[in-house]
Amino acid sequence: MAIPVLSFFTGGGLFDLGFKQAGFAICWTNENHPPFIAVYEHGMSSWLSSLSKFKRVNAKISNTSSICDLPARRVLKEAFAGPRPSTFGVIGGPPCPDFSNGGNHAGGNGSNGKLTSVFVDMLCSLKPSFFVIENVPGLHYFHMHREFLERKICQLQEHGYAVDYQILNALELGVPQNRERLFVIGFKRLMAQRAAGQRLAAHEHGWFPWPEIETYAGAKLLPWPKVSPFGKKPAKPDEVPIELTVYPALLGNGDPEKVANGDEYFNPYSSRFKEVQEGDVTGKSFKRLHRYRFSPTAWYGNQEVHLHPWKARRLSVREALRIQSVPDEYVLPKDMSLSAKFKMVCNGVPCLMALHLAGAVQCFLKKATQ
Repeated sequence: MAIPVLSFFTGGGLFDLGFKQAGFAICWTNENHPPFIAVYEHGMSSWLSSLSKFKRVNAKISNTSSICDLPARRVLKEAFAGPRPSTFGVIGGPPCPDFSNGGNHAGGNGSNGKLTSVFVDMLCSLKPSFFVIENVPGLHYFHMHREFLERKICQLQEHGYAVDYQILNALELGVPQNRERLFVIGFKRLMAQRAAGQRLAAHEHGWFPWPEIETYAGAKLLPWPKVSPFGKKPAKPDEVPIELTVYPALLGNGDPEKVANGDEYFNPYSSRFKEVQEGDVTGKSFKRLHRYRFSPTAWYGNQEVHLHPWKARRLSVREALRIQSVPDEYVLPKDMSLSAKFKMVCNGVPCLMALHLAGAVQCFLKKATQ
């Protein structure tokens, strides 16, 4: 039977999608931002329906209240009709601008940063068998934020969890994007010790077997091609795995313009769309991808979506979704602004990254029950 998981800060559900693909059952979701709710319900419904041979599946966000207004007992009552199961998990990525390099560094005192504290309090009240928290690497990289992170980890440890954390790069997990994310993972201490096969000290780190793909280790150091004149056809490098480049996402896996959301992009209006060289991502704006390189972090705003390598326009919604490793069957609603769609896309955890992480959690849980 699939292990149930509760999802907070669900957004468009990309993190959830990876856990579903790994075999977990997302039994309860929480999101209170209306555009994200609309995206989740449309996108997840279309994806789930594509897996069902017999009927249309209508996915709904379980609870649309702010986490600040949710008592743990209400969450458990909504998620589980009867008593709580012996094994269940909680996942979530609290809003991260207060910890990011591009944010105001308000940290745990910021309006968004405070939600991380609320989430940790919720975990301590829900007492799941395991949890996964996702956030930006700045929570660890910046000393002023690392102190906050360490306090939250200590709180979780004091509530009976063995806690580990790691910064993973999506590129090294097979996603054609240089995207680092911080993951904090915890298991009830006895469960963690059983799975790890050793006694764990109170504040011990490094015990969780984080996902890794040997072939892609150190992928950023490969001999990636430099810039090429726009409109030309650069040669494909032999030393670079094609799956780590954006080429399969933009053409190799079928023309994205023929898939839902494939013709949705900001209309070009500047001569620069034909002037920027392929692969020139040095500027603050008008960054053009190289077809045989990975994408910089898909983090878009104010219509500054990356430029297509060989077309005089920005990426489409579908192309951005593919760079986030989202299945084509996940479709965004037509009656929504492009800005809202791109915001959801770049806020999400790449599905393939989530799948590999969820797979590692699944394997660890099996060891705990052997």
